[in-house]
Amino acid sequence: MSNIIVITEDLHGARLDRALSTLLPDISRSRLKALIDAGEVTLDKTVIGTPSHKVKTGQKVTLTVPDAEPAEPEAQDIPLDIVYEDDDLIVLNKPAGLVVHPAAGHNDGTLVNALLHHCAESLSGIGGVKRPGIVHRLDKDTSGLMLVAKNDIAHAGLSAQLADRTMSRTYHALVWGVPVPSRGRIDAALERHPRDRLRMSVQAHGRQSATNYKVIENFGIASLVECKLESGRTHQIRVHMAYKKCNVVGDPLYGMQKTAIDAALRRGEVEGKKADLIRTFPRQALHAVALEFVHPRTGKVKKYESKLPKDIKDLIKSFGPAK
Repeated sequence: MSNIIVITEDLHGARLDRALSTLLPDISRSRLKALIDAGEVTLDKTVIGTPSHKVKTGQKVTLTVPDAEPAEPEAQDIPLDIVYEDDDLIVLNKPAGLVVHPAAGHNDGTLVNALLHHCAESLSGIGGVKRPGIVHRLDKDTSGLMLVAKNDIAHAGLSAQLADRTMSRTYHALVWGVPVPSRGRIDAALERHPRDRLRMSVQAHGRQSATNYKVIENFGIASLVECKLESGRTHQIRVHMAYKKCNVVGDPLYGMQKTAIDAALRRGEVEGKKADLIRTFPRQALHAVALEFVHPRTGKVKKYESKLPKDIKDLIKSFGPAK
């Protein structure tokens, strides 16, 4: 597809990539730079391969945008719980157990496979490839709200909000014990564990990471905690709560040892089927309950909420009434 545009007077002397970004707002500036570098832009019939080239009023620019390449993952008919969708983005409720991206051990059956089946025809391409733009990820066994971009401009705008921390993401976690104080901020840098690459750990030389939390319900031996992310590191809430000595219930990587769980259950006088449910809960009890961002095209603030799923609700009931 070719776009032929004329440089307007207000853009005289501007960089080529900035001028194109202004005149073609549906294509991100990073994508435009890549197209210029690839020789897809001519200025008065001369190929210009430098994004910083200064343009002049009245010059005719021809931009060729290749059709988006087919996405490599296979489209698969996997049910999705769509909360909101328009031409630019999708907000969905991810169930526990669904992997986001195809990877070793999970070549298909992922969220990306499902999205390609659901909306492949409405994707204009992220970086020139017909694929959904995953703005932020959830771990396989974390459930709740996720945000997906359908095109470059939406992906760039939403990713910028994630980077400058203006996008609000709120989670509910059922944790062992009760954090002290009941409301606070965990500021602890995170990095890959030096000996176990599957785990993250608090390390002084790691990437700055902060989680704001408050206790919603206190069950004595456990509590339901609201966590709001300032940063979005891998496993951030799970590692920060473990660092606070309040491990997320059911967490297979950062959870409490079986002997410590049994001791806590005895202390809380939790027995029988309720204790069995807690001991065998198959995932981290963590759910993304709220998401707030500015729509990259309309500029309107969008807010969405997701109720706790049944498995976490049943787990909470096992700990008895709040104190």
